[in-house]
Amino acid sequence: MSATIEFPIRPEMILIDVDGTLVDSVPDLAFCVDAMMQRLGRPERGEAAVRTWVGNGVERLVQRALSGSLDGDADENDYARALPIFLELYAENTSERSTLYAGVREGIEWMRSRGYKLGCVTNKAARFTEPLLAHFGLTDAFGLIVSGDTLSEKKPSPMPLLHAAEHFGVEPGRALMIGDSVSDVKAARAAGFSIVCMSYGYNHGTDIREAGPDAVIDSMTELDGLLAAEAP
Repeated sequence: MSATIEFPIRPEMILIDVDGTLVDSVPDLAFCVDAMMQRLGRPERGEAAVRTWVGNGVERLVQRALSGSLDGDADENDYARALPIFLELYAENTSERSTLYAGVREGIEWMRSRGYKLGCVTNKAARFTEPLLAHFGLTDAFGLIVSGDTLSEKKPSPMPLLHAAEHFGVEPGRALMIGDSVSDVKAARAAGFSIVCMSYGYNHGTDIREAGPDAVIDSMTELDGLLAAEAP
């Protein structure tokens, strides 16, 4: 069951994460991890493991793939060799196997129809974010796209969220973040945003409810009911 809350005011701006929120990108990321490991002469990791490792940028994903653990650090020489291989592979496989989650298009259309200012804030580098959004025809839905390398800090820092709020001229207290991970929750709390999380996303195998977002929903089509009680 999804949580239900009533926002005290109507959000003027909604920011949305990419991986695990809009797009299931793990099939492509797992393909690239396994292909990288093959080139290095090491065992493949598999999609199930990769699904618990994503969410902090490809650099951290490569570290995790090499070490075989969420918190592990790879040998410096191994990492220096592996990262360029992964980047080459992912540049060619950004959207070959990835899919939009059910309800995303409908949810975005509903938000646009209600006049929300929409932005995209992700930890994925721009060289991968932009073609991925373009592939799914979502680029024009957003008035601002903040990628993981747009600013000097990325989530869980509040900087990307506050940057977007300033861009749109919206006070943080009138802004909402939609994400799927503890990084999204931490960034939203630090920025003074409300935060809604998707139940299906990537949070290193931990139920996102444990992070204490304002609400957890199963589909973006539930936003109309979640925000229906908002003041005009």
